[in-house]
Amino acid sequence: MIITRSPLRISLGGGGTDLPSYYREHGGFLVAGALDKYVYLTLHRTFVPDLIVKYSKLERVPTAAQLEHPIIREAFALLGMDGRSLELTSMADIPGGTGLGSSGSFTTALLKVLHAANKHLISPAELAEQACHIEIDKLGEPIGKQDQYIAAIGGITAFTFHQDGRVEYRPVKITEETLFNLEDNLLLFFTGYSRSASAILKDQNDKSKQNNQAMLDHLHFTKDLGHQSLAALESSNLDEFARLMDVHWQRKKSRSTGMSNARINEWYDYARAHGALGGKLIGAGGGGFLMFYAADKTRLRHAMREKGLQEVRFRFDFEGTKVVTQN
Repeated sequence: MIITRSPLRISLGGGGTDLPSYYREHGGFLVAGALDKYVYLTLHRTFVPDLIVKYSKLERVPTAAQLEHPIIREAFALLGMDGRSLELTSMADIPGGTGLGSSGSFTTALLKVLHAANKHLISPAELAEQACHIEIDKLGEPIGKQDQYIAAIGGITAFTFHQDGRVEYRPVKITEETLFNLEDNLLLFFTGYSRSASAILKDQNDKSKQNNQAMLDHLHFTKDLGHQSLAALESSNLDEFARLMDVHWQRKKSRSTGMSNARINEWYDYARAHGALGGKLIGAGGGGFLMFYAADKTRLRHAMREKGLQEVRFRFDFEGTKVVTQN
């Protein structure tokens, strides 16, 4: 049996500028952090000729080409595997559709387990590019490259997306004390809403392709916030980092009515009044997790508990997508 895991992620500044429709014309930049919350894939050989795949559904097919699940079908095709006599199962610490990049984490964990089955070593960057190729090029999803890259690489990482498609990345130069403060004072709360990122990102993608000036101005502004967020983290100015999160969120939710709703706005305002210096909704918008940087984390926890929101505590993951077990 082979088991792989791939971390989920949070965006720390500049999110949205990683879509090809934007960076191919203007270049993109963002900062992201990998979490110690994971998507897991297990693969083992069976004594039946079919391929058995277990996710939210169960599929049993003669070959991988007949799978309904598009990402799994394309991953087997990319590696030239028919899947016969294999059983593949996926699990996750947190469900999909919650803004933590689960699709990119799933795809990188899947490719990693298939490469491991073939006894093939693959670099994190190559793994990320293969995952992007499947999701963006083969399946046409209107998404960016952030999720696949941060899942494959891990850590707290700054990414530059070049117009020619190249992705440069480096670890954020953060002190140990700042890292501990960031982990202690960044709080995640589940809103109870799940949504499809593709539907929300399609609007951004379409408008970017049409050179919609309002959308381009928003993304230019967001990219600049990404650079400012990096500077705040590297200078250990976490109060400024929190302020920039709030600026980003206020700008983002003004862009589209689908970004938020009355309840999310109420929770956000309540958090700001009860110990949060700044925050935002993680991911494309519309649901998922609210993230806050707390000046008073105990007060904020109590306030969000009063509102019925469940907290997910986390630390950052610095290993990226990896093989956990192979025997």
